[in-house]
Amino acid sequence: DVAEAVRVGGRVSCISLLQKIGVFVLRCAVLHIHARPGSSRLRKPHNTTTVLHWDVWSGHEGPRHAVSLLDAIRHSMRCQEPRAAIATLDSLLHHRLVTRQQIESVIAVMPARFAVLLALTDPSAESGSETFMRLMLRALGVRYETQVTIPGVGRVDFVVDGWLIIECDSKEFHQGWDKQTEDRVRDIAAARLGYVTIRPIAADILYHSARVQAAVADVIRILGPRFTGAWYA
Repeated sequence: DVAEAVRVGGRVSCISLLQKIGVFVLRCAVLHIHARPGSSRLRKPHNTTTVLHWDVWSGHEGPRHAVSLLDAIRHSMRCQEPRAAIATLDSLLHHRLVTRQQIESVIAVMPARFAVLLALTDPSAESGSETFMRLMLRALGVRYETQVTIPGVGRVDFVVDGWLIIECDSKEFHQGWDKQTEDRVRDIAAARLGYVTIRPIAADILYHSARVQAAVADVIRILGPRFTGAWYA
């Protein structure tokens, strides 16, 4: 990808660059290349699906083969749907690759509609699926806490309305019988304390979010009235 970007006469950018350095992006099936407007002698990309970002350079210094991180962020916010863009920003903040102030500086030169994305970020999200789940819970209007440590259980992704634990399970971190055993032990410990635990699959959260949101809403609607305990703090 780097060789192709340089051959074309541009630099790797956008979600292509972010994915390569370990930042969450929802989908990145094609190469994204930045080319400055007015660039001459650009070579035709080998792949017809390659995305060329004809954008004015911000002036942020970067290597010759890739744009600066702030330029890549700016391009990625334009290229992704809002939820995916928020998940990317969460990942950048969680890994401490940029500060909130640096993202603010990027958004300051973008159309006003992008300002809301930063307001919805939360660096406590450890994965894209956690970002998507948080936005679902926000849309449902329920009370929730993230990264909650429960004595005897450990740290869980979400506690909703004080009784519902939601764990966003992915293949990467929940594969193998040892991990499955640990999860089951934790679920029983949580149940003994009065919690209900559900474990939506990360792939469903990311790619079938409407279905997952409807299922979570049903769980809360049906089981919620049975739980009258105080909000977990």
